[in-house]
Amino acid sequence: MAVSIPESDWKKFRRLREVALERFCDRTLQEIAKLAADASSGLHQRYLKIYTLMQRRDREMGRAFDDPRRSWALQQLSVMYALGLLEVGELDAFTDKTREVVKFLSTR
Repeated sequence: MAVSIPESDWKKFRRLREVALERFCDRTLQEIAKLAADASSGLHQRYLKIYTLMQRRDREMGRAFDDPRRSWALQQLSVMYALGLLEVGELDAFTDKTREVVKFLSTR
């Protein structure tokens, strides 16, 4: 059963979600560029590595960003936290209870 977060945290989550999504996409595109430029691998091998990375990143993106609802915000925020998408201090803007739950869920 999903537990919803306080309204004030929901508003913060919606803003932070957009920033975290940009970070996620930037990080993924940088990884793709690195794999594509790896001259030590053949073209097909690079393609397969990129394909595998995209499958993994697509699953992560889905867990962290798809269908944002207040009832799932804690879980999604926990995934963002576990993926390292939150910068120092960003989680501190949330209530103590939300921070506790996010840290707990991200270690499971």
